[in-house]
Amino acid sequence: MEDLIRQQLVAIGEDPDREGLQKTPERVAKALRFMTKGYDEDPIAILRSALFTVDNEEIVLVRDIDFSSMCEHHMLPFMGRAHVAYLPRGKVVGLSKLARVVDTFAKRLQVQERLTTQVADALQEALDPAGVAVIMEATHLCMVVRGVQKSNAVTVTSAMYGAFRDDPSTRSELMQLISLRR
Repeated sequence: MEDLIRQQLVAIGEDPDREGLQKTPERVAKALRFMTKGYDEDPIAILRSALFTVDNEEIVLVRDIDFSSMCEHHMLPFMGRAHVAYLPRGKVVGLSKLARVVDTFAKRLQVQERLTTQVADALQEALDPAGVAVIMEATHLCMVVRGVQKSNAVTVTSAMYGAFRDDPSTRSELMQLISLRR
């Protein structure tokens, strides 16, 4: 990978042997490996590693989960917040696992629309809840530093299953919980 990055530097007119760039190929390769480490992780296994039997049937929501990913079209970062909720049906999962699943899918080349759905699908598969909701808000650097150059644009995507899709009062309660501020 370092050789390819060195070739990129030459292709844009840089000298990869100058002092400031000598270690750049190694640093970029290390960064890319970190930003794509999700390919080596199993989100279903993460969720199933911390399932607990409960009688609770009320909304479980972890909101404002920071994430960063890389756009598969330009390999530029996009970053934002995820709000992940489910309605338990006999099982709950350790709360940190929700954030880990977001990170697992985010650390792959992505589009935000698919990322949102992948998180929701994993929760649905691993927990079999009465409902799942994932809402993501993100700023995409491919829109900020190139192309339309709109630094304040925020993309919002959602995936709603079960009661969050079918029951307007459950969906409304979720949206109120997400909008609460500390």
